[in-house]
This record gives sequence, structure tokens and C-alpha cells, in this order.
Amino acid sequence: MEKYIINGGNKLYGGVKIQTAKNSVLPILAAAVLTDEKVRILNAPHITDVKNMVKILNCLGCKSVYEGDDIIIDSSSADCFEIPRALAHELRSSVFLLGPLTARFGKAKIAYPGGCDIGLRPVDLHLSGLKRLGVKIRENNGYIECECDKLVGNEIMLDCPSVGATENIMLAAVKAEGETVIKNAAREPEIEDLQKFLNCAGCKVRGAGSGTIVVEGVKKISGVTFQPMADRIEAGTFLIAAAMCGGEITALGASGENISSLLHKLRENGCKIYAKNDKIILKREGGLVSVKSIETQPYPGFPTDLQAQMTALCCICRGQSIVTENLFETRFKYAPELRKMGADITVVDRNAFVRGCEKFNGATIVACDLRGGAALVLAALAAEGKSEVLDISHIDRGYGMFEYKLRALGADIVRVAV
Repeated sequence: MEKYIINGGNKLYGGVKIQTAKNSVLPILAAAVLTDEKVRILNAPHITDVKNMVKILNCLGCKSVYEGDDIIIDSSSADCFEIPRALAHELRSSVFLLGPLTARFGKAKIAYPGGCDIGLRPVDLHLSGLKRLGVKIRENNGYIECECDKLVGNEIMLDCPSVGATENIMLAAVKAEGETVIKNAAREPEIEDLQKFLNCAGCKVRGAGSGTIVVEGVKKISGVTFQPMADRIEAGTFLIAAAMCGGEITALGASGENISSLLHKLRENGCKIYAKNDKIILKREGGLVSVKSIETQPYPGFPTDLQAQMTALCCICRGQSIVTENLFETRFKYAPELRKMGADITVVDRNAFVRGCEKFNGATIVACDLRGGAALVLAALAAEGKSEVLDISHIDRGYGMFEYKLRALGADIVRVAV
């Protein structure tokens, strides 16, 4: 067990290189199972979720190794279609392997996936989509078992634009006979990135980024070297950190277009922002003004993965805000920890009512999940006095070298063993 010790109050200055996107790399790692040729993922982030996915691939018989910052996956020797319960429980994204394993072996068996406790996040849409492709599914003793003689393209209408279900169906449909049309598909940039990867490997996918994705099945999928997109959630987290602490930072490698909903809110807060090509500059000198409301929505709406960080910012703004979480029903578990630091925040159902205070006070606080944990770190950075953030293994799931990057910007933060 480790924790962060943070002495708050320092302004942040400088540039920070944004890591490769966690939510892009994980489905691409799953896609590597589809080919018996080598796949190289460039500049993979050094985070727990990626390391756990590599463990799963190796458990399936793949040979996955790190070479510097790159990951090389050789799935030619893959000989297993079952993901052990212990590994599945460590990683929500293990569910992405249902489609690729079924496409490769005609079978897949996986325990119900774990990850952060931020809500139910059912896999029903994944399973109903796979059934439309001809997969027979049994749920038995905590496992999902898939089986089919062959995958056959079909039209699939998603009840809601689920990112995971969209990606899982894409990963199965590339090996199906004929054409698959996914309607009401999720539009996140990471889905466009998955399409780019698949097409580089010889697949025929079009429409990602829109509500309709068309996949034409192919016989062979080739190996590929691929650079995934930058992590828009990490970029947003650092920008919110600078907004809370004051100063001026540059997020390098990040697309302002991918987080335009966040930048719009930060400008309302009183920050000056310049975004062009692959860098975003944020400057905050004066006080922060509350935005009246923030409401999470599927892309291009405000990202649920930045809701906790933005709520922490609202707590030290002048005025009142209402934050509404539409995607995950228990994503305000960090609120009691912010109250320990002096926040005036009341949660009712899916709404957080925030009255801004002048500042946070240092406290001992506990990270309950990935993004909520990041929000607590930002609160501690902006606080007066010393804070300790416990259970930071949650944060390690999605942020690589977090404390090093923050220290390079001027933060007083160290990681210590408990």
C-alpha cells in the first residue's frame, strides 16, 4: 500500500507531455488477439490497467512484452479462450476480449469483469450485440460463456451509445461473414482510434465518430505498428489542476477538439485557454467563478471521466453549481472526502449541489476509484496545508508517473509506503 503526501498551495507552471490514451490502448490490446502476426503499440502508458491487460493476453497464450515504452504482442501461439476470474476482476476492460476470442476460437469464457466501483455498468449491450452476430451465450456461475460456429454480419441497434459495447461488436464483426451495421453507436474519439488501428491491420471499417458504423468482415487481419491517440482525460485532469492551483501550463500532444466541452467550462470559470494542433495552454491568474451547471453526457458532451475533477474545482469557485451525473449512478463516492477538506457539497441521487468555498484545508482522504482519486489529488494540491491521499492504487490504474509530472510543474507531492 502507498499514499501521496501533498503540501498544497503551489501554483503550477510548465509543460506536461500527455500519455497515450488508456481508453484507446485497452481495446487495441484486445484486438491483437485477432491476428497471428505481431502488433506493436507505440508509447503505451505505464499504468496498472494496461499491465493487467498484458497479463491477461499472456494467460491466453500470447507473448506480450515491453520494449522500452512500446508493447509487442505476438498472438500466434494463443491457445486459450478462458480468462481467469482473478484477472477479470482486476480489469473492467477484460470484457473487450469476448468479441476477439469468439472470432478467433469460436468460444470465449470470462468472469464478470471488475474495475472501479462507480455503478452497475451491465454488459447486456455487449451480449445482445454479439447474439445478433450469431453467438450463443450462457451465463453460468459468475461466468459469461460465448460459442458460435461462425459469425454472421447483421444490423445492430444499441439501446444507448455504449462505448464498450460499440467496440466489442466492432472487434467481433471484423471477422464476421458479410456486413455489420452498428446503429446508435458511441462517438468517442477512442472509437475512431480503434477504427484506424483495425483498418491499418487490413480490416474494413467506416463511420466511427458518427452514430452509424459499418464493418465489412475480412478473412485475414495483419500485424501492425500503431501509435494510439493522446489521453484526453489525462490532459483534462492536468488542465483542471492548473485551474484550481493557478499558474500556466501547456498540455503537449493533446487535442483541444476532443475536450472542447471541458475547455468551454474552464473558460466560464475564468481561465484563459489557447488550443491549437496538439497543444493546449491554460492560464489562471484571478479568482474562479462557478459555472451554473455541469451535466455528463456521451461524447461530444461533458465526459463522465472528468466529472469528479471538475466538481472539485467547483468547490473552490465563487458561487454555486449543480453537477449532474447521467452515466454512472455511484460516481459521487468522493464527495465525503471533499467535505473533510471543507467543501460544501450535497449529493442527492445523481446530482451534486456545490456551494463554493474560498479554499480547501489539508486532510487525510481516501481514493475510492480512479477519477475520484485524481480529483482528491487536485483538491490536495489546491488546499492550504498538508494532505495525505490513501489507496492511490486506484489512481495508478489510469495515470502513469502522476506525481513526477506534477512535481515537474511545481507541485509538492511525494509517494510513500504506508
